Amino acid sequence: MADQKYIFTSESVGEGHPDKVCDRVSDAIVDAYLNADPHARVAAECLATTGFLCIAGETRGPASITPDVIETIARHAVRDIGYKQEEFHWEKIKVDVRLHAQSADIAQGVDAAGDKDEGAGDQGIMFGYACRETDQFMPAAIHYSHAILKSLAEARHSGALYKLGPDAKSQVSLEYVNGKPVRATSVVVSTQHDASLSTEEVREMVRPHVTNILPEGWMCDESQFYVNPTGRFVIGGPDGDCGLTGRKIIVDTYGGAAPHGGGAFSGKDPTKVDRSAAYAARHAAKNIVAAGLADRCTIQLSYAIGVSHPISIFVNTHGTGRYDDAALSLALQATADFRPRAIRERLNLNKPIYARTAAYGHFGRAAEADGGFTWEKLDLVEALKNEISSKKYKDAELSDNVRVADFKR
Repeated sequence: MADQKYIFTSESVGEGHPDKVCDRVSDAIVDAYLNADPHARVAAECLATTGFLCIAGETRGPASITPDVIETIARHAVRDIGYKQEEFHWEKIKVDVRLHAQSADIAQGVDAAGDKDEGAGDQGIMFGYACRETDQFMPAAIHYSHAILKSLAEARHSGALYKLGPDAKSQVSLEYVNGKPVRATSVVVSTQHDASLSTEEVREMVRPHVTNILPEGWMCDESQFYVNPTGRFVIGGPDGDCGLTGRKIIVDTYGGAAPHGGGAFSGKDPTKVDRSAAYAARHAAKNIVAAGLADRCTIQLSYAIGVSHPISIFVNTHGTGRYDDAALSLALQATADFRPRAIRERLNLNKPIYARTAAYGHFGRAAEADGGFTWEKLDLVEALKNEISSKKYKDAELSDNVRVADFKR
């Protein structure tokens, strides 16, 4: 068969992008509540513009988290990103806090009571994905896009690139041959910078943070290496553009290489399945691929508000599976519990671990000793292999009368 060639592109945005500033503030608020009470409920949205932050949403938690505390948390998040600009300075911005109590109607559907298990915080669909393109089981284009910006940010924070600003974007286009990435066809990096720098100076500052990230021999032609294509990027961050929580969901996930259910992650405590179930779906997909059961895997979960069991669990291995997808779905359900409370307990999500997820993607990161990124662990590999190899899955078919909640473990 002739080589099948195509180009696929993904983008990332840095921690100082206006939308990412808002994600960071929202997740820092989630962390503060969970640090004070692991069972707190938070849905915190942020808007950022010139000299101003507005924080709104619903919470249920300790009275110690006052509006003044929230304001301090927001300022510290902006400071840590590095904003000390004349029009957007962490000490000088106005912060308006409009958080209020969680709706009792929502709470009664989610809370466990009597014989009722804890239900999903909302209806919705969530996706997880994994593939063999990188060691992190992530699509290559988004992986390298994130890595370029993270490298630049680390150099900026260290002082090595102190004339670069916090706001930045990257975009990597890769050529694929027979489904495998082989080289970059173009790389775009836009980064905020001091007015004293020329476009060429910025270009040479950025260059090593691209060539050191891409695999050897993958760098694109010089004519396709774009740095600040408009020629100037001095005004940036919320001073240059309005930011909102949850507006970079494709950056947060798989760079467009896999579906996204639509719900954002940042600003939400883990009772919200938009967040926790998306993490569980990634965990499951990654373990399926790592177990050698498929080269690519997409998993969809769906929920109804107030209902504990997922409405459906869909597994698609895109023709790369070693077993039938329906059998994999049943084996997965026998191996892992996808009820909201079970997800949180299994992945240990009721901890202040979320501010670190706000930039450079929620997936493809290393699991951390304090409980961060637990959904990246490969702790289901052996259980999945043992389960799927049992004879009961040999002729498995998912018929209309087999519901997730009825599957017997």
